Amino acid sequence: MPSVLHLLKADSASHALAVIERQSREPGAALIVVLMRGMPTPTLPSGVTMYQLGENSAEGTLTYSELLDLIFSADQVISW
Repeated sequence: MPSVLHLLKADSASHALAVIERQSREPGAALIVVLMRGMPTPTLPSGVTMYQLGENSAEGTLTYSELLDLIFSADQVISW
């Protein structure tokens, strides 16, 4: 399975989490979830990498520059 980057906003979390759960069961799944501002931290399947979009590059937080790097390196980007 190609690498998939999910950009989650608070208003679409339930539908997105169902898709992420399904994709995580695929062999070789490489999933990254980036929580946009205002998105509470969801419970994700094991093996899914999660980041929060922020102003600085603290652990678990991405800057906009780092987000762009992820977008251009992913095989697929899904914005919810």
